[in-house]
Amino acid sequence: MSLKRSLALAAALTLPVSAMAEDPMKVGFVYVGPIGDHGWSYQHDLGRLALEEHFGDQVETTYVENVNEGADAERTIRRLAQAGNEVIFTTSFGFMNPTARVAEQFPDTTFLHATGYKRAENLGTYLSVTYEGRYVTGVAAGLVTETNTLGYIASFPIPEVIRDINAVYLGARSVNPDIELKVVWANTWFDPAKEADAANALMDQGADVIVQHTDSPAPLMAADKRGNWGVGQASDMRKFGGDAHLLSVVNDWAPYYIDTVQAVMDGDWAPSDYWGGISEDVIQVIGISDRLTEEQRAKVDEVIASIDSGEFHPFTGPLKDQDGELRVPEGEAMTNEQLAGMDWYVEGMTANLPK
Repeated sequence: MSLKRSLALAAALTLPVSAMAEDPMKVGFVYVGPIGDHGWSYQHDLGRLALEEHFGDQVETTYVENVNEGADAERTIRRLAQAGNEVIFTTSFGFMNPTARVAEQFPDTTFLHATGYKRAENLGTYLSVTYEGRYVTGVAAGLVTETNTLGYIASFPIPEVIRDINAVYLGARSVNPDIELKVVWANTWFDPAKEADAANALMDQGADVIVQHTDSPAPLMAADKRGNWGVGQASDMRKFGGDAHLLSVVNDWAPYYIDTVQAVMDGDWAPSDYWGGISEDVIQVIGISDRLTEEQRAKVDEVIASIDSGEFHPFTGPLKDQDGELRVPEGEAMTNEQLAGMDWYVEGMTANLPK
């Protein structure tokens, strides 16, 4: 052994245990869209970057974008587990069954699935309470509309999307009883051309406020082009909307990702169903247009404050469905379990759910 190598070895042996480098925890992310969608996947990736910034060299993250929901998802999730990722976040509803199958095969890996409901000893679920931001959106839209017609670009008929449509309608109706909410199903999470077409179709039907449950800024840009209003989805879309931007409902995933990885590091993690909303700053309503009057802005702020404090729940009875059946008794708020299975429109909605 050379003198140089001997000295290096001796120096290493004299280091305290605390100074010995530990392997970083590997954390994987699976995205349904591109990180440049400026919406859902973009916002999850900001959470990943915040995780890296918080933990430094204690973590090593990997992400896979543009993953189709189905067989591609299962292969991708399995590859991340095989690569030694100790925590894997899968961030779209269609990843639920693939995540559950891979979690069963890798019991020593911790899996977290966004927006789903299947859990196991090593599989938890999480989502942002988007319906709170959607209700606020409805209030603002109901105040500014001149046609009393709102448009909603929906992705897929899953409970998350259905309850958000209902929340927009209930919020709008609370300030404007003449509201009609029209819905176009785009059957995609991210397709700017299709999203723009859907926005224009809704505006052709008289909608002067466009709300979206798809991830590109294309609908907002289409609304701006035609002198109407639009709402940012998942991230701050102000820079795309010009005068059309009414507000953005932002998902801030960073606190959840940091807290979850810390819990796994500490050995304190347990499977649960996490719902984070306005009071946790996981849902943020930002960039409210200065075109609102003082009275309109005060009303929007009042609703945000009442949700934040817990004084008001957007799905408080009495609530009936389209057929007039009482679903939520007066004074009762829907539970998370009920909301997670919502497959019906509230009374007054004239649109029909896809079969």
